[in-house]
Amino acid sequence: MQDRYGNEVSTGSRAALDAYIEGVDHFLAAQVAAEDALKRAVDHDPSFALAHAALSRYYQVTAQPTEALKSMISARELGAGFTARERSHVAIVGQLLDGNSAAAYADIKRHTSDHPRDVMMLQPCAGVFSLIAFSGRVGRDAETFAFFDNLKHHFHNDWWFDSVMAFALSEIGRLEEARPIIERSFKNNPSNANAAHYKAHFLYESGAHEEGRAFIHDWLESYHRSCLMHCHISWHDALWSLELGKRETAWEIFDEAVRPGNAWGPPINVLTDTVSFLLRAEIAGEKRRKDLWQEVSDYARIHFAAPGISFVDAHSTIAHAMAGEEELLNELRETSSGTASDMVNALPEVYRAFAAQKWQAVMDRIIPVMGHHERLGGSRAQRDLLEFTLLHALLKLGKREEAERLFLLRRPTLAKDGLPPSLFPETVDA
Repeated sequence: MQDRYGNEVSTGSRAALDAYIEGVDHFLAAQVAAEDALKRAVDHDPSFALAHAALSRYYQVTAQPTEALKSMISARELGAGFTARERSHVAIVGQLLDGNSAAAYADIKRHTSDHPRDVMMLQPCAGVFSLIAFSGRVGRDAETFAFFDNLKHHFHNDWWFDSVMAFALSEIGRLEEARPIIERSFKNNPSNANAAHYKAHFLYESGAHEEGRAFIHDWLESYHRSCLMHCHISWHDALWSLELGKRETAWEIFDEAVRPGNAWGPPINVLTDTVSFLLRAEIAGEKRRKDLWQEVSDYARIHFAAPGISFVDAHSTIAHAMAGEEELLNELRETSSGTASDMVNALPEVYRAFAAQKWQAVMDRIIPVMGHHERLGGSRAQRDLLEFTLLHALLKLGKREEAERLFLLRRPTLAKDGLPPSLFPETVDA
């Protein structure tokens, strides 16, 4: 028997295979129903190694490490007896679970050269929290595009592949090419949270803020808050509300769906999206909320006590600096963990200065980071936090023309109407 992508699957149960196909589709669409479907696949056929592996991967991305390990143990015990593709597939999921990112990526490239439509092996390379995105390499956006571009002839109008291909195009600025692909993806599966998310990024990069906010605000109404992407897509909704001057609405969304304690989502999203919203709100003129900075600093201390993921460490640095947690900040200051730890180590001084409103120091210390901040990970929209920090410092120093030139140079689409006053108030310090 074969899965939806034509890969041979070792199970004697049609019901198990149907449940597996359903579970994989829900997983690729970031829908919570993936867990139930994959559990049914295992119930129908306890010897179904790929179903155990898929369940392990689901638990990993939803930050349930104990359950992920249990499913991986079952997959490894069973996988040795099946086909070469399945053995390789299970082994790679095991590497992902063990944190062997470089080995997993190398093996995925070998695996997909023989099995290009094994989509569960492509998925770890998609998006901004992927093996490529967190590699710390310069040019990783182009690398992501090249990875999927080399495989596109194996897929035709596939809703999942289209969504990740469109996002890869958007992140390298090829918006006109991305437009029809993301629209086709969303039309073919409107419940795919990744397509909704990537369409939001496309609209952001296109400068279509009103359209983006209306689209994502409406789409979220049918997306259950327990699903993987709810926190992060709500972050997009809150940021657009902030940009469009709907300050009260922005804070309501943040309180209900983004901040620690109220959001359901992987800790990486809760931490990074909370930090991003709070700093952007402050740049936009909102009063500093020391209670919320302390809340997110505490959250970072609990959930990411050991440094190692540079994108996370960068946001933890901001949280600790804004909360005045010097001891925690110093613990991150000299970390050698993480693929972009050198960049992380430059940020404490930036955000200490930001917290103290020492704008010249902010500008001087963040400029060396700006050239290759893609190495930290995250999307262009997420890394705008660093761009906005520099622009804010320039404005506070009275260097409006320089800020406007920089904004136009780095983000020409977003800058078509100049610096948005809702995000960068006109008043500057003397």
